[in-house]
Amino acid sequence: MMPELGPLHFLRPHWLWALLALAPLAWAWRARRRSGGVWQRVVDPHLLPHLLERGGDRRARAAGALAAFAWVLAVLALAGPSWRQDTQPLWQGGTPLVVALDLSSASNAADLPPSRLAQARAKIAALLRARAAGQVGLVAYAGDAFTVAPLTDDAGNVALFLDALAPEVMPVDGQRADRAIAQARRLLRQAGFERGAILLLTDHADAAARGAAASAARAGYRVFALGLGRAEGAAYRRGDGTLARTRLDAASLRALAAAGGGRYAAIAGDDGDGDLRALGVLTPGAGEAMPGGERGGRSWRDEGYWLLPPLLLLALFAFRRGGAVAALLLCLWLPWQPARAVELWRRPDQAAHARMAEAAQAYRRGDYARAAALYAGVGTADAHYNRGNALAKAGRYPQALAAYDEALKRAPRMADALANKRAVEAAMKPRPPPRGADDSQRPGSQGGGDGASAGAPQPQAAQDRPSQRQAQRSPADRAEPGAAPGKAPAPRPADARRQAAADAAQRERMQRALQRAGRGAPRDGAREPAEAETPGQRERRLANEAWLRRVPDDPGGLLREKFRIEYERRRNGGTEE
Repeated sequence: MMPELGPLHFLRPHWLWALLALAPLAWAWRARRRSGGVWQRVVDPHLLPHLLERGGDRRARAAGALAAFAWVLAVLALAGPSWRQDTQPLWQGGTPLVVALDLSSASNAADLPPSRLAQARAKIAALLRARAAGQVGLVAYAGDAFTVAPLTDDAGNVALFLDALAPEVMPVDGQRADRAIAQARRLLRQAGFERGAILLLTDHADAAARGAAASAARAGYRVFALGLGRAEGAAYRRGDGTLARTRLDAASLRALAAAGGGRYAAIAGDDGDGDLRALGVLTPGAGEAMPGGERGGRSWRDEGYWLLPPLLLLALFAFRRGGAVAALLLCLWLPWQPARAVELWRRPDQAAHARMAEAAQAYRRGDYARAAALYAGVGTADAHYNRGNALAKAGRYPQALAAYDEALKRAPRMADALANKRAVEAAMKPRPPPRGADDSQRPGSQGGGDGASAGAPQPQAAQDRPSQRQAQRSPADRAEPGAAPGKAPAPRPADARRQAAADAAQRERMQRALQRAGRGAPRDGAREPAEAETPGQRERRLANEAWLRRVPDDPGGLLREKFRIEYERRRNGGTEE
């Protein structure tokens, strides 16, 4: 698109006042020239024509004129002349969204068959699939609120946690929607967003929740409500085993949405997304007023840079005689290469972010040595943690332990680094000698029983998706095997059997993924042929596979433990991460 032409004007017109200084400067220079200088004060007048160079006055006048012209060019360039406009795109459609899901025991009520929880999971999955743009985060709450997934552009990463969400993962029962809104606000603020949206999935809202929604709206975060349940309600069993009854209070949720500047809709018990479209969360930014009532804008272009080349040419004549020609020859002699001024003007945090992004790409394509080298150039706790993961993937266990130690020096309470360090230490422990020639009796074989834990497992705690955020890590980067190796699965309550089929499918997918990750994973990026495998390497591989099969058969165990630790820290007066 051609820029729009318009009348000449200046973006910074106050610089034009500097032109007024040209007159007194010219008067001072002329007065100094008339004074005759040093030679006229000490040499007789009849000798001056023989001592002074002829034509000096003409050259001096020419130099003065060039200096005045250069002054005018410099002032005009600083004033920012502009005579054309360009379209200035405004960023919209990228409003971030934090989904807050009610995981109280009331979510097991069956007024939305098969349960409210099953319908809520399906609705969130539909939202993640259909949402047009913008980052998405996930918060679960009951008697307190906890982060399941921080804000991310990868909606698929958030969807991985849906099957593990159940009331049993929450450390305390209740329906504190006000804390869920506060936690969602905290995520948006930590991610640097001044505006955003919060979607609450629950069956009612009390006065505290309405106050939290009004506070969020004043801070720039709109609160939407999606009602779970039916007006007639249904019975459910609390965590302590007692029976209770719950119903959908649509009036309180409408009041919550009104206080939060959002909308309310009741969840539709079908596979459609009409309820989500009614809320307006599928097309982020749609319908939101832009400053000045416009959705786009035009800006004047600063054309002052066109005056810089002639100004630089004039500056060449300020050098001593012959300097201008030498400078021109030097410019012609220098090799012409693409300018890389962006690298010179990057702030340290921008350079660190770019280095982390490049390291993450190297990690994903299996170039662990390159990833470790790039992470080593960033001195944050997350960088050292990711460097440890890369070194562990490459089989350099001592260096990985040193990297985890560096991360723990900067963030002593980083649970991921502690869990991965334990996994690497377990992998480095010596194995007992085999009990027989039969592979089924070797440690780590399928028939070895407890001997599987004696093998040296390759640490799967080093995740395939290294963290790129400096302030907060995703739960996807946590070490499931290393966090609680050998822990028995917690018993599943009777009222959660409706989700048994979904949980079983999730466990099967996790087992297949873990087995693929542990079977012959190359440490240095090149897979060795099967015929080159030594007996020791084969024994180690079998031990790794058996260790992976010992992963607890509980997909919600990681979240349960994470929420419990965070809840205990809050009760003891700890600060939020």
